[in-house]
Amino acid sequence: MSFNVMSMEAKEELLTTTQKARRINFDAPIYGTFAEIGAGQEVAREFFHAGGASGTIAKSISAYDMVFSDAIYGKSLRYVSRERLKLMLDHEYGLLVERLSAIRADRTNFFVFADTVATSNYQGSNEAHGWLGIRFQAAPLSEPSEIVLHVRMWDKATVLQQQALGIVGVNLIYGALYLRNDPRQLLESLQDNLGTDRIEVDMLHFSGHCFETIDNRLMALHLVECQLTNAVMFGPQGEVLQPSEILHKKAILVERGSFRPVTHVNVDMIACATAQFVQEPPVKGKEVVVLMEITMNNLLSEGALDARDFLSRVDLLADIGFTVLISNYSEYYRLTSYFRRYTREMIGVAIGINNLLEIFNEKYYENLEGGILESFGRLFRNAVKLYVYPMSGEAYDRYIIESKRTVAAAQSAARNILITAKNARVVDHLASLYAHLLENHFIDNIVGFDANILGIFSRDALKKIREHDLLWETMVPGTVANAIKRRGLFGHGMPLMSTEIDLRSSSTDVSVESIHPI
Repeated sequence: MSFNVMSMEAKEELLTTTQKARRINFDAPIYGTFAEIGAGQEVAREFFHAGGASGTIAKSISAYDMVFSDAIYGKSLRYVSRERLKLMLDHEYGLLVERLSAIRADRTNFFVFADTVATSNYQGSNEAHGWLGIRFQAAPLSEPSEIVLHVRMWDKATVLQQQALGIVGVNLIYGALYLRNDPRQLLESLQDNLGTDRIEVDMLHFSGHCFETIDNRLMALHLVECQLTNAVMFGPQGEVLQPSEILHKKAILVERGSFRPVTHVNVDMIACATAQFVQEPPVKGKEVVVLMEITMNNLLSEGALDARDFLSRVDLLADIGFTVLISNYSEYYRLTSYFRRYTREMIGVAIGINNLLEIFNEKYYENLEGGILESFGRLFRNAVKLYVYPMSGEAYDRYIIESKRTVAAAQSAARNILITAKNARVVDHLASLYAHLLENHFIDNIVGFDANILGIFSRDALKKIREHDLLWETMVPGTVANAIKRRGLFGHGMPLMSTEIDLRSSSTDVSVESIHPI
């Protein structure tokens, strides 16, 4: 009996790793190859251990020596890479079909599982991570589908990393074979019998006939939502990126926002900050990555995750050439610590006055033993600088009133006064700390900004879009305006009655970008 479709058992009791492997071993049509490099044959071992592996495994190979590996799969720049994994899948799947199709193709669902992995070395100085993939047929003689993912292993001991790799590999194979009709469940099952403290899945990609309707960006977002990882990344073409490959040894500049929609201010802020960042002595001549970042808190600010709204923001940022990061890092010091996984180069953060003031809100640091001093110690260590975009006095007054400020001095600003990092005020007992950061250039003013656009806010543009007020088109870049109209984004073109509830809920969106800004 074949178990190629998960139906009645969608809510089945959690199976152990051995039970999953045994079920596959006794599913007669399933037959294929295991090719593993770098950490032993951890996944194949689970199938041998479960019993009945002769019904599943056509071949198991581990080409440790680079000369042998290159001779079999061809050369690649890095052995633990997506490129290497693809070479392995291509070679082994082609060989499997070539040698066995004449004998059993009409009654076999062929598959190849491959991984290329680096566990911790004896010095513990390297990154423990790997690429895993499965190419499989859903039915005999059908075109193959594929799932590829990147994992980071958090166990300290190498033997535990190997064990975790074996488990996540079995979970991947089992999910591809039996849970493919429910990709969300497949994704969640990757942590079965592991938990997120041992394995992080920070990139995942579906392709092929079985997954034609899947949007890989949504699947990546679900990785963050399900806490399989804390951050995912999308490129200017909308593609899902693997963070370490993009951020490795790069200087990084990031702007956090709602981008709902992207406004002239968002673009001006990052453009001006970039111009200053690349002139910093530690950055000159270095490769720079510029990111626009949205937190999950922001995406969930109205309660539930709206997939269409999320994709709208990512698409608009991609339309104007930006790489997008979605993260679970509410606090800025956690975001910069995340970047420190991949680089020792300088990190810049472009922020508005509102977020600057929120950074000095001590309520966000009650979980830290050292409070705000500990958070700042983490944030500003190792060459981190905040670039602060100014705010008009009128906008500052509005912010103070609508956000019920308690951190900044409760004083209104004159409407013709520009609020900058130089004259922004924090509570008295933190004033000396603020002055220290300012004087030592941990915090700097953004210069060269367009003073004519300082009154533009995403929430106002969103409201005008939904109210059919054409002034919104003057608040966003032309490319963004055209995309919003063409795709009907953010309620554009919808009858007013159908957006009344949305407008009421967004009227309190004054500080969406500063709900958890730090």
